[in-house]
Amino acid sequence: MELKATAYAVENRVATITLNRPHRLNAWTGRMHTEYRWCLEQAEANSEVRCIVVTGAGRGFCAGADSQALDGHLEKGGYDSGTRADELATPGYGVRPEFDTDFAYHFGLSKPVIAAVNGPAAGVGLVLACYADIRFAVPGAKFTTAHGRLGLPAEFGLSWLLPRLIGLSRAQELLLSSRVFLSDEAAEMGLVHRLVEPERLLPEVYAYARAFTHTLAPSSLRVTRQQVYTDLHRDVGSAVAESQTLLNRMTTSQDYREGVRALIEKREPNF
Repeated sequence: MELKATAYAVENRVATITLNRPHRLNAWTGRMHTEYRWCLEQAEANSEVRCIVVTGAGRGFCAGADSQALDGHLEKGGYDSGTRADELATPGYGVRPEFDTDFAYHFGLSKPVIAAVNGPAAGVGLVLACYADIRFAVPGAKFTTAHGRLGLPAEFGLSWLLPRLIGLSRAQELLLSSRVFLSDEAAEMGLVHRLVEPERLLPEVYAYARAFTHTLAPSSLRVTRQQVYTDLHRDVGSAVAESQTLLNRMTTSQDYREGVRALIEKREPNF
């Protein structure tokens, strides 16, 4: 696929997806959505990739839906995603039926996703950051759910996800007010895991990602992610039973054997 709204690169076992419309603060379009899913599919299919980083070009992460796209909904008399189902890649699909929807497909991926939020994240941009497993951000970046100012509902399951990330009361306040809040406040809430100065953001994210690419078993990362996101839907007894089944299966794996050998031999594992 020819990439016009994103950029994709792989280096040292890390795939980087860059939202690449800096002149529009990387505002989301149907083209960007299509390309983003294609990039995720490439990373998911590449056995050399162990971790995925998502960031924005220039001084923004993603300023939300492009204003021209929003105006287009008015002209067309209703919501138009700007995409065609037959053109969309399906990364993360096929794991659980409830994951086979927009943005929830992140939960079906086998590799961790880190959002490197380098600037404003509004509306769908905030949604995208929230669907990452881990979030780094620069100090002072503006965040907002945005939908209330446009007379829209909370987007893409954010009403389900945000309370699970920061608690019901805090999430309700952000969703109902659509107010602007800074990454510094987001860090206090636990929505952002680490604040990093702009010039150090990507170097620190990549250094952190090395833990995924060199010291952790890919099979463990894949299964643990799926346990976490599946367990959000079920009771603790089912979670325990599933973990025991997985334990029995994974103790016969090559990754387990290598992990034990490395522990005994006091060296880094070679996964």
